[in-house]
Amino acid sequence: MPIAGIIGIGDMGSGLAANLIKGGFTVHGFDLKPERMKAFGAMGGMEEASAAHVGQHADTVFIMVMNGGEVETAIFGNGADEAGLLSTLKPGSTIVLTATIKPKEAKAIAARLKDADLRLVDSPVSGGRPGAEGGTLTLMAAGKREALDAARPAMEAISATIHTVGTEIGEGQTMKACLQALIGSIFTGAFEACGLAAKAGVDADALNRVFSTSAAGCGITNAAVSNVIAGTFEKTGSHINTMHKDLTISLDLAQDLGVPLFTAATAMQLFAAGRTRHPDGDNQVVAKVTEEIIGTGLRK
Repeated sequence: MPIAGIIGIGDMGSGLAANLIKGGFTVHGFDLKPERMKAFGAMGGMEEASAAHVGQHADTVFIMVMNGGEVETAIFGNGADEAGLLSTLKPGSTIVLTATIKPKEAKAIAARLKDADLRLVDSPVSGGRPGAEGGTLTLMAAGKREALDAARPAMEAISATIHTVGTEIGEGQTMKACLQALIGSIFTGAFEACGLAAKAGVDADALNRVFSTSAAGCGITNAAVSNVIAGTFEKTGSHINTMHKDLTISLDLAQDLGVPLFTAATAMQLFAAGRTRHPDGDNQVVAKVTEEIIGTGLRK
């Protein structure tokens, strides 16, 4: 039976773990939160005490944490009392970086691993918790051919849509930064349109039907509008912190390259406002910021 590992078993990582198990893998995992570990064990995962313990068992390890600092800790340890994957992975093992981090952070990690006998795949994902749970994520994979080939069986267990976007580490993250600039802008455009419709007295169901069947209809628009109309602002698997973080990565890359991102910059500020006003909410709390200004919201 093939063996995989996963570091980070939250909304996304738990879906990856479940599909790996479904695909016939024995999965060893670690997360800092005990409740996530308990849920992982309940689905048939092998609970480990640290990232290093995962590395003792797995030959392909997915890292699905929040930011670049957490990726570095998972791989290299914290320099004090916590060892990382590098201390225990067998020679020839593969790390699949599915977390979304800055491209320059991914490149720096690759540079630190240059002399290690390990394979690294840079493959952020898109699709949110529904995609992770349903095995329908879009993967943006970059890396050397041998690394991609080694990781493919495990990657195919979590997604049927794997795009090879480059050969160098950082190119997957660059693609994700471009994608998130677009997705964030679509979100905020949809949320503002809902506010306009609410103030104008437009029927919520009629608007949803028109939007979903028009040229503007897409997975992001449809989910955003449906959640706002239903008043579902939390526990959808798309916490606002993640999109806010991703947009800051997009803007950081744009600043490095000297590219103006007028729309994405506005989207990031709207997500910053939503995150400040409703820190426990999901992406659609951005719509609540407008609702609080205009005194109404689009509901059934």
